[in-house]
Amino acid sequence: MKSNAVFEAVCGELEARTSLDRLEARGTVRLALKGAGLEPGSVTADQMAVVLERVLPGELSQRGIDQADAVCAALRTALPSAPADEAGDSPEAVFARLGGEA
Repeated sequence: MKSNAVFEAVCGELEARTSLDRLEARGTVRLALKGAGLEPGSVTADQMAVVLERVLPGELSQRGIDQADAVCAALRTALPSAPADEAGDSPEAVFARLGGEA
């Protein structure tokens, strides 16, 4: 299963800001993405920002993380500095490559 830079950045920040270990942080973010109908390998920064605002706070609260809203707000502010995903495997990017536009 492929993941992208946005997913990796959020997981790393979540691990650094909470008591969750690497596996717990990644699993929690995966569950939040799944709840939003998104995949770790294709989530964009804009989509992740919505997940951080609306879905992840509930997941963190279920896991006993104090001030889940504040943690997610901090993750959202760190999100724009996350490196862009180089894969560019959105449907638009795939068709652009096939059409010779990229």
